[in-house]
Amino acid sequence: MLIVGLGNPGDRYRHTRHNVGFMALDAIADHLNISVNSIRFKGLYGEGRIQGKKVRLLKPSTYMNESGQSVRECMHYFKIPPEEVLVLVDDIDIEFGTIRIRKSGSAGTHNGLKSIIYQIRSDQFPRLKIAVGKKNPHMDLADFVLSGFSKDEIPVMEETVEKAKRAAIAWTIDGVDSAMNMWNGK
Repeated sequence: MLIVGLGNPGDRYRHTRHNVGFMALDAIADHLNISVNSIRFKGLYGEGRIQGKKVRLLKPSTYMNESGQSVRECMHYFKIPPEEVLVLVDDIDIEFGTIRIRKSGSAGTHNGLKSIIYQIRSDQFPRLKIAVGKKNPHMDLADFVLSGFSKDEIPVMEETVEKAKRAAIAWTIDGVDSAMNMWNGK
């Protein structure tokens, strides 16, 4: 099983809305005591076990729009099928403070998901969407997702990242259907 957190590398992007995938992956790594610091597959990689199951964690270093290169290389190397890859990704369309797991689907407007779908030639991988708020209609989408969280939003995001961590671990242990039933809309 492979869990991929999407984001952009570097301090400039560390606390932006687009990097909640990295934030959730870091929370999972901390919880499972897995170091995600090996430079492999055009990203940062680590592996460990959860209840006897091998878990691989990946943070692509290719920037969001090219995330699929890193994911494809890792999947190919370990021969991981798409349904055993969970992608942690920011989402602007669901209610702030919630998460949603989907078994598969289109990329919508998300360039990281578009890149993965293009590179692995499949949209049949689960994704855990982490709500980052709705943009102001007059604001450019790129500017919004590359912006930070307000002082009032930070505690909500910390709770949301915690939910994402717990949902990803549930996916690893119990599978996608169970994780969806337990966590969607929370």
